[in-house]
Amino acid sequence: METERVKKLIDNENIFTTSNPEIESASKYAFEQCCIFNQLVLTKNNYDFSILKKLFRSIGADVYIEPNFMCTFGFNISLGNNFFANHDVTMLDFAPITIGSNVNIAPKVGFYTANYLEEPAARRAKQMIARPITLEDGVWIGGSAVILGGVTIGENSIIGAGSVVTHDIPKNVIAVGNPARVLRPIKFA
Repeated sequence: METERVKKLIDNENIFTTSNPEIESASKYAFEQCCIFNQLVLTKNNYDFSILKKLFRSIGADVYIEPNFMCTFGFNISLGNNFFANHDVTMLDFAPITIGSNVNIAPKVGFYTANYLEEPAARRAKQMIARPITLEDGVWIGGSAVILGGVTIGENSIIGAGSVVTHDIPKNVIAVGNPARVLRPIKFA
């Protein structure tokens, strides 16, 4: 698999189609690797992070990911130190997903970097555009939240369960809702 060629096909602001054979091949490889990782955990309690280390762009120290983890490619995912992802986290990494250190992700959280184009003919042609997602250090994402492409969540911020994050969230706040809105600043002791 030629990772660099696939990355060039999906530049952050370029339109691409998911039916491209190189994209399909890279996605199939990542799916297989995620299935192997998940199956080892589920059947043997073997958290073999070497599988994900080969797949991801980078992984920090003390990373812990529960099954059933899924990603589109893996090579667009960077994780900092002391990262935790609970069950059923999905990362559609058509664009980079960059996650800082000391980040906690609750179950069933989705990171969706790609979106179909609005024009109906473009959607029928499966044309998409991808934008990166960034989580700064200390972020906590509540269960079943959705983080959309083009979003940065600031340092130490908390995203409430079930929220849909459609725009940037500043640092040191709690944001909730659909679309997520700042509820209040975090109170530091």
